[in-house]
Amino acid sequence: MELVCPAGTPSALKAALEAGADVVYVGFRDETNARNFPGLNFNPEELKLALAEAHSLGRQIYVAINTYPQAGNLSPWHRAVDIAADLGVDAVILADIGLLDYATRRYPHLRRHLSVQASASNPETIDFFQTTFGVQRVVLPRVLTVREIKALIEKIEVDTEVFAFGGMCVMAEGRCSLSSYVTGKSPNINGICSPPSHVDYEQKGRKLISKLGEFTINSYSDGESAGYPTLCKGRFFGQGVEPSYLFEEPTSLNVMTLLPDLIESGVKALKIEGRQRGKAYVTQVVSSYRRAIDAVLKGGPVPESDLGSITEGARSTTGAYRKSWR
Repeated sequence: MELVCPAGTPSALKAALEAGADVVYVGFRDETNARNFPGLNFNPEELKLALAEAHSLGRQIYVAINTYPQAGNLSPWHRAVDIAADLGVDAVILADIGLLDYATRRYPHLRRHLSVQASASNPETIDFFQTTFGVQRVVLPRVLTVREIKALIEKIEVDTEVFAFGGMCVMAEGRCSLSSYVTGKSPNINGICSPPSHVDYEQKGRKLISKLGEFTINSYSDGESAGYPTLCKGRFFGQGVEPSYLFEEPTSLNVMTLLPDLIESGVKALKIEGRQRGKAYVTQVVSSYRRAIDAVLKGGPVPESDLGSITEGARSTTGAYRKSWR
């Protein structure tokens, strides 16, 4: 079981390695990755140094180039693949078919993983990417139960990676356009969902108001935990009722209790979300999951861990992995 961990900065990368990450995934400092925020990500020289450090410890680095190129402006995405290949990264994480084709033709020996942004969740789709582009791993979207994941693994010939901890995107990855309607910035092309430049908080009496662009996303009472304003996790009026969460309440994914089931299902890697988070978050989550994976692989129980203080809304969920609805 491979532990794949996030790093948005060199210091976070160092923290992930020290905490026990098998792999650290990063992005370049532009729109080619889905965490295109100011102050985050790596330039080529920083990535070169990171690769040397990781490889000296026997660890690996994957590069996420997982947004969709803009029509008529392919060069940033092609350049990202070129740099990743030239530096000798251990894998690139891609979603766009055209970019997969480019990487396959130009760098046939470069390991290619299919990003969750491709939303591939059935054998036929995964087989297409594997036979056409030589994809060796697929990152599954967060919509499948553990039973469905196990059944899928039995029908495909590539490794699988699933999300284990972090922010919960309630939309189909790679297909959400909500943020772009409000901010003009698309998470699928520009790599920015709810960009900080459009976020604002206002104190109105005893209420804290969070806004995205001109839209009020939430209103918090004194002492209530205030989440980051994203449209899919806002409280809104609906059908004349009091404001409520129409899509999903702010909460974080945490599959710690499901580790034995996921290992038994044949999943090859667990992915921690959070390239936009700091090194303290990285250290706490990665070290907790390192201890848990090692304990379960040795036949022991899942150890207790306290990750509640860093979950969104101070709540966690197993998401669809244990869903009972149909």
